[in-house]
Amino acid sequence: MAVFVYAENINGVYKKAGFEAVSYAKAVADQAGDTVTAISVNPTDSSDLLYKYGASNVINIKDEGLKGFSAKAFAQAINEVMDGNIIVFPHTTDASSIAPMLAVMKNYSLITNVLSAPEGISPLQVKRKAFSGKGFMHAKAEGNGVILTVSQNAFGVKENTVSGSEDVKNLSIANEDTKVISHEQSSGKLDLKEAEVVVSAGRGMKGPENWGMVEELATVLGAATACSKPVSDIGWRPHTEHVGQTGKAISPNLYVAVGISGAIQHLAGVNSSKTIVVINNDPEAPFFKSADYGVVGDAFQIIPALTEKIKALKG
Repeated sequence: MAVFVYAENINGVYKKAGFEAVSYAKAVADQAGDTVTAISVNPTDSSDLLYKYGASNVINIKDEGLKGFSAKAFAQAINEVMDGNIIVFPHTTDASSIAPMLAVMKNYSLITNVLSAPEGISPLQVKRKAFSGKGFMHAKAEGNGVILTVSQNAFGVKENTVSGSEDVKNLSIANEDTKVISHEQSSGKLDLKEAEVVVSAGRGMKGPENWGMVEELATVLGAATACSKPVSDIGWRPHTEHVGQTGKAISPNLYVAVGISGAIQHLAGVNSSKTIVVINNDPEAPFFKSADYGVVGDAFQIIPALTEKIKALKG
């Protein structure tokens, strides 16, 4: 079995999700008795970063036409340079739009939101999230090949340094479907989907003017900030921070929810978090049923006190 992995980058810089996908591919390859070949498009980072997580071979696609993202064009480029029957992608927005197109091109099975190393290799069987994250299933692929997308923060980034080699492929893929007019990238903030700690808040904060305490707690925890759908809908916070069934699905190690009732639509986006802490003044809030730890009380008293306590512990 030849194991390939898509090492995603942004403006040439490899993402944490890409390293996690390489780590996962290495675990698959070890079970299959094979090596890992990583594929990246127009990277500027060194391939040494991919060898560090288990990629023995790196194929760097160079194509000026792929400076702007197009799922179809990226799938075509990857299809030209790979010939493996197991292909791993991170479950990011871009990668999870490439994967199904590549699956159609190659007539491969597609299993998304994989959570752990394979339970079996021949045939390949994995555990994945199902029903909008409210359940799990064990999926089996019995076709000619399989494409997997790995849920972020589920498997983890694991160093497994190997000796590697690099191959540059110069391509010219027609990218007529997408024309990039402008490109804006946020700076100074943690990537919400890659963050290991997330502090999120809802309408219980009563207004956008009170978000400073949420951001301060996030800062002392080294966390990203998030919000519930109603908060983004009424313009208190940007839609990029909305987590839930119709927003971003996240899997941090720690999720702190402040003033969020815990409707099932919100839970669908956060219930893969390893530890959930809920702060709410309503003891009957549904979120407490899903929490590992719950605090019933006034967030306007609890959050500042918690922030100061963490500062003191950090010295």
